[in-house]
Amino acid sequence: MTKTGAQRYPGASTAYWYQSKLGGSAMESNVGVMHTTEGRTVPSYGGGSSAPNFTALPDFKTKTLRWYQHFDFDVSARALVNKSGGVETNTANAVQVELVGTCDERHASTWDGKKAGVDYIFWPDAPDWALAELGKFVKWAHDEHGIPLRSTVTWKPYKKGQVGGSYGANGVRLTEAQWNAYYGWLGHQHVPENDHGDPGDLNFARVLAHAAGIKPAPEKTQEPDVALTDADVERIATAVWKKLAKADGVYLAPTDDPQYSPKDTDPGHYWSGRTVFADLVRRVRDTQKAVTELVAAQQTKES
Repeated sequence: MTKTGAQRYPGASTAYWYQSKLGGSAMESNVGVMHTTEGRTVPSYGGGSSAPNFTALPDFKTKTLRWYQHFDFDVSARALVNKSGGVETNTANAVQVELVGTCDERHASTWDGKKAGVDYIFWPDAPDWALAELGKFVKWAHDEHGIPLRSTVTWKPYKKGQVGGSYGANGVRLTEAQWNAYYGWLGHQHVPENDHGDPGDLNFARVLAHAAGIKPAPEKTQEPDVALTDADVERIATAVWKKLAKADGVYLAPTDDPQYSPKDTDPGHYWSGRTVFADLVRRVRDTQKAVTELVAAQQTKES
């Protein structure tokens, strides 16, 4: 099969080049498979026997990904299980990328004394610069090879040893027919005949946004606290109480109220609807009591 498009990613190192030794099948890649290495350095891949096409190593100092290429873009790699007699995986037009780091929640913050985001990447919480770097590769794969800028699968969290995680029969792994019909980007957790759950719930939507040139909305900055002067407080209070005086449920207080204030900017100038209702109930009860006492007095007088 003819290999079209650029076969080497610009700037990628071929220090770990395995194609010369292991060969591979020529293909036209239209699917991208993401993995995580579950380590903090570029693996040896058993001398290439389980190598992908590319490995991306985070460089925290420069906030870039250092790329290593092991096979041509359109040559089958070896990072997937391919059982005999079943569906093809490595040779099914799938270019494969290993991301150095982890998707294991046990290493979400620290790992053997190392700190996530400083010494290694926990890819489900990858910094945006790393996702942007990955987006550059995805865009290049689209421009040079036509891999669609899309991912229609669900990226599940790894959850090592827990029900509902991405390992094994996870509910998102494709059937043979779905795999053969798929075009776009997915993870190791989606490939049939495989049981691995990497790269967990990688934020691939953000990767695609970077690839498409969509910038995130700017973060809102909090306004600094500014002390109010006495004049500010009085002006605000006056405006609020005048507004309340015109609103439904706010009433002028009776002048015989002990808390009454003739100043229309004071709370004592107004009653809430609750206060008015309570006063009405009190007055009705007082009236009932007075009527009862009058009736009793009249009955005593007549007897």
